[in-house]
Amino acid sequence: MRFTYYGHSCFAVEVAGKRLLFDPFISPNPKAAHINLADIKADYILISHGHEDHIADIDTLAKSTGAKVISNFEIIYWLGNHGVEGGHYMNHGGSIKYDWGTVKYTYAFHSST
Repeated sequence: MRFTYYGHSCFAVEVAGKRLLFDPFISPNPKAAHINLADIKADYILISHGHEDHIADIDTLAKSTGAKVISNFEIIYWLGNHGVEGGHYMNHGGSIKYDWGTVKYTYAFHSST
């Protein structure tokens, strides 16, 4: 397993030959100004919730990498309206098994989520 931290809430995990990217907030983050979005690779992008500091680069990265986005229904629906197709929506408490592991969707308990 390999872990890459991009700043704030964004990180990547490489596991079982797949690259998982979590909560892509890079381009508006001044502490991540040195990171080029074009250099980021992902097979899956997991979104915890819809705050800007967790989804700022989601449409750009989903389109450029072809990654499957995993999140709740509302975020996947919103992304579909922005040209990001093929996402996998989940309900809170639900889980799904992939060949690289299991994702369980839990609540992001903090302001306005």
